[in-house]
Formats: sequence, structure tokens, C-alpha cells
Amino acid sequence: VQLVESGGGSVQVGGSLRLSCAAPEFTCRHNFMAWFRQAPGKEREGVAAISCLSAVTYYADSVKGRLTISRDNARNTVYLQMNSLKPEDTATYYCGTGAVSSDNWYDGGRFDVWGQGTQVTVS
Repeated sequence: VQLVESGGGSVQVGGSLRLSCAAPEFTCRHNFMAWFRQAPGKEREGVAAISCLSAVTYYADSVKGRLTISRDNARNTVYLQMNSLKPEDTATYYCGTGAVSSDNWYDGGRFDVWGQGTQVTVS
């Protein structure tokens, strides 16, 4: 399974970006797809997740109302729309998939497959 992220870049405070995570040879089915981020000197943290079965979404409190995760089943692609960006959103963003649940989607240790990451810089 291969996950390929794209869409990162540099943006001003208050700006927007849309990240994409393509999984061309993977059918999610009962797993979750999620976005995590890791800033220098900090641990990787769960940002948003979507259940492939129900399409229910989950968010970290720090991003609620600003970031939106969505999935295009036909394209096997997950998106992260990022609005009203803040300097504290600066990090490398990773896409992952795993057999997690609504109770532990934010636990990166439970995810099996990761993409290579894409850098987001807000200044």
C-alpha cells in the first residue's frame, strides 16, 4: 500500500491550503484515513480522521472549524482543506491509514501505513 501526499506549501496567516492523499492501489473499506502533523521538536499529533465505512469525521479540538477532511471514493483520495491557517499549524503533514476506531483515531501508533509527508509553513 502506498500513500502519496501533495498540496503543501507556504502561506500567509489566515490563508488556505488543500492537502491531498492518494492511495491508487488501496481500498479503504473498514479502516480509517487520517491526517497527522509533526512540528519540529514535537510529537506527531492527530489532526483529522474519516471512517471509510461511515464517512463520519473526527477532529482535534485545535483545528475544529478550520480544517475539513473529506474523501473521494472514486479517486481513492483523501483531502484536508485548511482554512484560517495559523503559525501554529506549521508542520509536516502525514496521511495514514489503519484499523482504528472513533475512540483512538488520534493514536498514530495504531496506524499501519504512512505517506512521506508534505510541509506546511504558515507565516
